[in-house]
Amino acid sequence: MFFFVLLLAGVLIGAAAHLPLSGFLLAAALIGGWLLLFGAREGLARLRRDRAAVTR
Repeated sequence: MFFFVLLLAGVLIGAAAHLPLSGFLLAAALIGGWLLLFGAREGLARLRRDRAAVTR
């Protein structure tokens, strides 16, 4: 599985090298925004889970 992740990362990096800078920055901003939303969702879920465990 790790090999396929590295392979995919290599393909994406290679594709990014052929994009114009504006396209690369747009894609980077979209990915960064998605990661921030994902992290916030996971953090809130952990807080809810921990809070529910304390009240039991």
